[in-house]
Amino acid sequence: MRIILLGLVGAGKGTQAQMLAQHMGIAHVASGDLFRQHQEQGTELGLLVKQYMEKGDLVPDDVTIRMIMDRIEREDCRQGFILDGFPRTMEQATALDRALGDQGVDCVVNIRVSQEELVRRLRGRLICRQCQTPYHQTNLPPKVEGRCDKCGGELYQRADDKPDVVQRRIQVQQGLLAALLDLYSKQGKLAEVDGEREIEKVSEQLLEAVSQCSPV
Repeated sequence: MRIILLGLVGAGKGTQAQMLAQHMGIAHVASGDLFRQHQEQGTELGLLVKQYMEKGDLVPDDVTIRMIMDRIEREDCRQGFILDGFPRTMEQATALDRALGDQGVDCVVNIRVSQEELVRRLRGRLICRQCQTPYHQTNLPPKVEGRCDKCGGELYQRADDKPDVVQRRIQVQQGLLAALLDLYSKQGKLAEVDGEREIEKVSEQLLEAVSQCSPV
């Protein structure tokens, strides 16, 4: 299956995508992780991306599209994938449909969370530098403070999770998300889940929504 997870920054897409990908045995493709990998490697793309992400702005569509298209053409995506953080714009959605042809995506799920809850979550979000596993100081703390449960990597707060940048990111994303929800609703592929429930409950809703979709 080819699945898209939508939602504003902090909605829990990364956490849910990892769990769903593992459950279904398909690839998890996160645009944010790919961007950060390029930054850590000091590539030309990474340096360009950093300028946008640290201000809370979207990376230009042509850069994002090229990176994602390259990723979903790899061997591990042939049995299906979950897109997390892509598409964010109508141009990206159009490019994805064009790349996938008549088959398109099978299911689109929006994780719905209020703006107030998003800001609260992001203030405490921590990310592993090595494997990108997300944690939260209150809601999902690591077993050992400052260290990832999975790989032992250092946990840190991203520059784009600072309060002023978070507000900017939410403002930028709201209108774009509304357009995507309208698009996929008209295609009959959209489902929504309540992202403010416990992580396990959100996962249950997500699995139920995906189970009602059929691969083309």
